[in-house]
Amino acid sequence: MSYISFGQVGIGTQTPQQDLHVAGSNSTIRIEGLDVINNVENNGLELTPVYVTNKGNLTLTPPTYISGGTGYELPLIILMDTPNFVPDNILSLPVPYNDHGRVINSDNSTESVTGLIHSITITVPSASMIEFKYAMSILYSATDLSSTPYDPSFITDERTRSYQTYFCIDLFSDGLDATELAKHYGTKGQYYGTAKGGTRGYTYMNSQAYATLPSGTHTVYFYGVVNDPPDTYTSIGFGGANEYLKIRVY
Repeated sequence: MSYISFGQVGIGTQTPQQDLHVAGSNSTIRIEGLDVINNVENNGLELTPVYVTNKGNLTLTPPTYISGGTGYELPLIILMDTPNFVPDNILSLPVPYNDHGRVINSDNSTESVTGLIHSITITVPSASMIEFKYAMSILYSATDLSSTPYDPSFITDERTRSYQTYFCIDLFSDGLDATELAKHYGTKGQYYGTAKGGTRGYTYMNSQAYATLPSGTHTVYFYGVVNDPPDTYTSIGFGGANEYLKIRVY
């Protein structure tokens, strides 16, 4: 039952204290104009935030939305913009070999090896869509880049190698569980077709991915994969030259 007192409206109370007073410990308000049927901003799958305009109107349209079909503004928050985010000398090799990054080897007994390149921690202020952009340098060799003499050697067997990078997200930094470890983001791969004369030096590749993350502190783990033919040795240095990592919140 509703009551009107001196221009104030009370629902469930005879003594409204404000212009609109809804009383009761379990009381709530339903606005059908904001439900999943009548409002495209409500996806019906999760709670949708309600915003108040400068005129006091309630809306589901975020403040970063640009009317007229142009969509949303660019990111509100830059979480990270880091050049060379993989340390050049993770292995503490002597100069001038201090630019091999993280070395992952596939020896004569293996045809595919996956290893951790590096990890970073981010703090997301609120549940958001996160954009990740990264670039990775690659140094390849026919001998182990992490052991003496450390010099990259030519691959001359005329057989093809491939390598990949991707990352996994450890929600709340409590350790990667099986589900998190199985979900790969930003996967990027290249192949190297060797010639008799061989070649050496850095190649580069970049990738991009999106993820919806809850608020909190999370750890991002970057992995490298080395694939090569049977009975061959391939050593890959991930991140020894110029890389970048850009993370931003939408």
